[in-house]
Amino acid sequence: MELVLNTFGTSLQVEDGLFMIKHKDGKQVVDPKTIKSILISKGAKISSDAALLAIANEIDVLFIDATGKPGGRLWSIKYGSISEIRRAQLEFLYSPKAVRWVKGLLKTKIDNQIGLLLSLDAESEIQTNTREKNLTRLRDYLVKIENIDAPFVSDIAPTLRGWEGAASKAYFETINQFLPKEYQFSGRSQHPAYDIFNCLLNYAYGMLYGKIEGALIKAGIDPYAGVFHRDDFNRPALVYDVIELYRIWADYVVITLCCQRVIDSDCYSIKEDGSYWLENMGKRILIQSINDYLNEIVNIKGLNRSRLNHIEHYAHSLAQTFLKG
Repeated sequence: MELVLNTFGTSLQVEDGLFMIKHKDGKQVVDPKTIKSILISKGAKISSDAALLAIANEIDVLFIDATGKPGGRLWSIKYGSISEIRRAQLEFLYSPKAVRWVKGLLKTKIDNQIGLLLSLDAESEIQTNTREKNLTRLRDYLVKIENIDAPFVSDIAPTLRGWEGAASKAYFETINQFLPKEYQFSGRSQHPAYDIFNCLLNYAYGMLYGKIEGALIKAGIDPYAGVFHRDDFNRPALVYDVIELYRIWADYVVITLCCQRVIDSDCYSIKEDGSYWLENMGKRILIQSINDYLNEIVNIKGLNRSRLNHIEHYAHSLAQTFLKG
């Protein structure tokens, strides 16, 4: 279970070895053994006793911003203490094997996008034509990525980023055609979003980012020693690389919520600058939907696990890839 504290004035404390949630309507006691992660947003707080109880029970504690992305986290000192993995990780970053890994990453992302587009039911000629046109473009980028080669990622990174961006543009152009009119958008907008679809998607990506970062840390991997992507401060960020494998899960949940018209005007607010922000109702619906989807058992490469456990399994496999390299 994931514990979410996103109401102003809510606090998390400890009583008789259990978590005690205090809020305006009273208090609630929760057994730490039932909690896998805790999300704390602005206006809520956690006591040092509760923080230590979470660490003792290996519960991930994330402090999230208004977009759902972690601004900070607590984790046990047992995590990420294997220096051998991190040394091997740095050696991998500047090896030819990193080129193959990045190409595989991007091909998987585009393959996932193609699969999701094919799963959508076309009800009009414009939907059919837009999808066929953009599926052709996506497959062309797959071929280009397969054929490009270089000794190091830095030699081809700008070209790959250009292809990745163009493929994503074609993908979202198609998605837009399949959404109900009130959820359609003019293009991707981030931080802030300027429509409800992007508002939902950004928050879902933020949640996914936190779970991937946590999985990498627990596997002993440095989440900031990236291979392909860079963040706004020009620091490497491996989370931005690995999340490409799993963005499709957030896409699917958000598209489903929009197509089912679950999100209404009570779920978000529009600021004076035209930006969209999720309110508590919208956050509750999206967080529950994402968590339900990630906890669903699926078979990937012969393993029956929850999607969240598949992410954790991949992180451990990646650590072994670094060591073998």
